[in-house]
Amino acid sequence: MINLKKLLPEDHIETTHQILTWQEAVQLASQPLLNEKAIDQQYVANMIHSVEENGPYMVLADYFALMHARPGEGVFHQGMSLLVTKNEIDLAGKPVRIFLVLAAKDNQSHLQSLQEIMEVFMDQEKYQLILNGDKEQICQLFQ
Repeated sequence: MINLKKLLPEDHIETTHQILTWQEAVQLASQPLLNEKAIDQQYVANMIHSVEENGPYMVLADYFALMHARPGEGVFHQGMSLLVTKNEIDLAGKPVRIFLVLAAKDNQSHLQSLQEIMEVFMDQEKYQLILNGDKEQICQLFQ
């Protein structure tokens, strides 16, 4: 079992009431990983480019997007960050409020941590709590 707090620490969780474009949301969601140099700006550009090229395939559930790009390119160490928005954001035709950014170093090492974190998102009660957008409550989920 992986420590979720280590995977998604409090300073990697952000909520906002701002009205953003999906590109701005991806940038804001990526900021904690940029700040600690887990990823570079090229990784953010790659995520945005991937959606522009391939459509909203990163939207995995209602209001939930797992943002990622090719493993390793612009990734210096594995990490995750989370942005929850108060308002729906149109991501290539799909409404999104939860942007989970995954920075993977390779094709394998992130799979266990991704599975652990997705268990939280698959739980309807916890998912609803995240959607409510209360940062303190969201942080408690990942303790």
